[in-house]
Amino acid sequence: MKQERLARELSWSSERLVRECCKGNQAAWSALIDKYENLIFSIPIKFGLSREDAADIFQAVCLDLLSDLPKLREPRALPKWLMQAGYHKCLRLKRQRLDLFGDLAEVEGRPEATIQELPEEMLYQLQREQMLRDAMAALPARCNRLIGLLFFDDPPRPYQEVAKQLELATGSIGFIRGRCLKLLRQRLEKEGFR
Repeated sequence: MKQERLARELSWSSERLVRECCKGNQAAWSALIDKYENLIFSIPIKFGLSREDAADIFQAVCLDLLSDLPKLREPRALPKWLMQAGYHKCLRLKRQRLDLFGDLAEVEGRPEATIQELPEEMLYQLQREQMLRDAMAALPARCNRLIGLLFFDDPPRPYQEVAKQLELATGSIGFIRGRCLKLLRQRLEKEGFR
């Protein structure tokens, strides 16, 4: 029951999540963080930062989100706001490290960093990844788990192991996989994913 409610809340639009969070709905806050956790974590990882740094940046972005969410003018822009906030925190951390560990002459000769926009390539990639996560979250639970086990686990799992975990016949995995991938493709196409 609790998992079904969480899955339903994860499929809520950003607008609805923001609205519910601003009303103080704790379940919406949990759903919002669960929905965008991988997005926020992916930015420092793309920067080549450690998992510990990624966790610190995740916490800092979440704290900013807590204080700034009521000020967000356009709730549909939440994913981009999260990407931009994570990106700026990564830049700030890199700059601090360069200031601490870099050559002092190099640091002193460098102009102050300006606020930079998220590079278009990275923005595009992050948006596509989030579209995939959103489409996965909107799938029926069995499809979500099946696709996750088959395509997102590293190393990939054999059909026998997936069948055992999902309590399905091994011979049915290929058929169910095909149906689930078709559903996923339809959801992605509906959202303009190409």
